[in-house]
Amino acid sequence: MVHDPFEILTRTVQPALWLLIYGQTFQRPHAIPTGRLSYLQFLAPGIIAQSALFISIFYGIQIIRDREAGILAKLLVTPTPRSALVTGKAFAAGIRAIAQVIVVVVLSLVMGIRMNLGPLALLGALVVVMLGAAFFSCLSMVLAGLLRAQNRMMGIGQAITMPLFFASNALYPISAMPRWLQVLSVANPLSYEVDALRRLLVSSPGNIPLDLLVLLVSAVVGIAAAAALIGRLGR
Repeated sequence: MVHDPFEILTRTVQPALWLLIYGQTFQRPHAIPTGRLSYLQFLAPGIIAQSALFISIFYGIQIIRDREAGILAKLLVTPTPRSALVTGKAFAAGIRAIAQVIVVVVLSLVMGIRMNLGPLALLGALVVVMLGAAFFSCLSMVLAGLLRAQNRMMGIGQAITMPLFFASNALYPISAMPRWLQVLSVANPLSYEVDALRRLLVSSPGNIPLDLLVLLVSAVVGIAAAAALIGRLGR
């Protein structure tokens, strides 16, 4: 990433559009209930989580490319545990997602969005994003182990990304959703990631211990599932 800053620049475009166009537009009519927060304050943590999701959900494609290049087969015959290989990939996605946190925070400050920039809040936000990215990258690697083809991964990645995003509290509070969507949102790890980021960055009400527990358990389960399936790609 240091040697190729163009990647960071291109990944900045989407969150910038969400904040500058979607956020500015929906803040004007006050149609979405966000309590004492402005809609842009409410939206910014959701866009951070969305950016991390979009980065990590296609990580399975990298595993398939490693397989096609013969790299994965060489790694799988080493004494290194498969869980270690998966964990390394998962938290590499988290490192890329952290760059998005910095971009969105800077953009939010430029737009005049008030955020909590205390060191503990920022450190907590980085941990939350790392755990969320780890889970969604592992979900992508599980799908890669099942599908075993780049074109299939591109299709399924696009098919599940937007439902995960819209079935979370990133754009609107859970209380504003229809009942069936509230059930899906509660079962969606992205909702807990957004909730923790709002609590940390804009002092919105939230249950950080519960959020962190859900994200940690999701990441551990994701790593275990991906480690169990990654061997299929080595064959």
